[in-house]
Amino acid sequence: MQNKAETSSRLSDSTSRFGRVSIALHWLTACLIFSMFALGLAASYWPFDTAETLATKARLFSFHKTLGVLTFFVAALRILWRLTQPRPAALAQGGRLQHFAAETVHWSLYVALVAVPLTGWVHHAASTGFAPILWPLGQGLPFVPKSLEWAAVFGKLHYVFNIVLASSIALHVVGALKHHVIDKDETLRRMLSSRVEILSGLRAAASHRASVFAAAVVWCGAAGLAVSLAMAGKDQATSASAAPALTAVPSDWVVQDGQLGITVSQFGQALEGHFADWTAAISYSDTPQDGVYGEVSVTISIPSLTLGSATQDALSPDFLDVANHQTAQFSGPIVAAEDGFRVAGTLQLREISAPVDVLFDLAIEDGVATASGAAVLDRRDYNMGAAYDDEASVGFGVDITFDLVATQ
Repeated sequence: MQNKAETSSRLSDSTSRFGRVSIALHWLTACLIFSMFALGLAASYWPFDTAETLATKARLFSFHKTLGVLTFFVAALRILWRLTQPRPAALAQGGRLQHFAAETVHWSLYVALVAVPLTGWVHHAASTGFAPILWPLGQGLPFVPKSLEWAAVFGKLHYVFNIVLASSIALHVVGALKHHVIDKDETLRRMLSSRVEILSGLRAAASHRASVFAAAVVWCGAAGLAVSLAMAGKDQATSASAAPALTAVPSDWVVQDGQLGITVSQFGQALEGHFADWTAAISYSDTPQDGVYGEVSVTISIPSLTLGSATQDALSPDFLDVANHQTAQFSGPIVAAEDGFRVAGTLQLREISAPVDVLFDLAIEDGVATASGAAVLDRRDYNMGAAYDDEASVGFGVDITFDLVATQ
């Protein structure tokens, strides 16, 4: 009975030592953090010039994100445990400044343990596709929309918060080594074993308000810096990829509202996006001539593409090559189809022309036309993604959809 009681008491903390639960959570958190850092750095710098290297990069990011979610829950458990336990007293060595610095680092670490994985998780949930979290509970988060703006802000928060985390860990390690090597006290050893107790030379409990305030200042500054970087990055991306808005073209039917969508497959997941800027010249008559009801000519602004987390990759030289090709053109006659209409057209993309059939439905009432349709392209017809020669990484098919309302 005495051994059981002693074992039970060793699980909890006291004012003179850390218990086994705190010690286990401390070192488990440390292992997870260092593993996340290693995987994150490896994934960020891993090449993606072939299908094989892109798949490896995605797997590394998936492992990194999965460990991040696990770290979030372990950190939350550690903080909850900390709140229920008495706080082991610090040693009396060192002046007020040293203890203030140590307390500030500890509070910064506690915030970082939650903030870093949480911002990474929100960034993932706000993005579309690429490197899923390896669990069966879905990829989204409640109240987090799929949004490039959200993804950009939380991506920068995650980046800057990682710097705060790494700095706090470095200061924490330096402080522990100073206690162990220079002061030669029990500070580090009592985090290695619950049997190590410090019964004398302890510092009296003091207010933590100053150190909490200092840590809050650090985190507010980090958050402000991250948001500023996100806004600056948005402005740079806009200026770098923006092209002059397409000029309206003469048309028998004028598009009043419309959506031009695109869907691609990346690692078996559908990525949906759209082109924000496009023009259409449309002629149509209910009475066909030689089987032709009219003609369609569409010009698409390539820089206006939004495709979730793959936007920049899609605009890169391997794919749409926006630096050298600002627009794509599609044109063709409108003819009857088995169930609706068809534009037997040609799409010119990257200075390559290939036939494309667009099937669509059309309804006209009181001079207002409503149309919706779809087409399927093969990226290989336009020499896009030549290095990705299988569909395991990037699918060959590209689905194009449109919905529009036009007036005559």
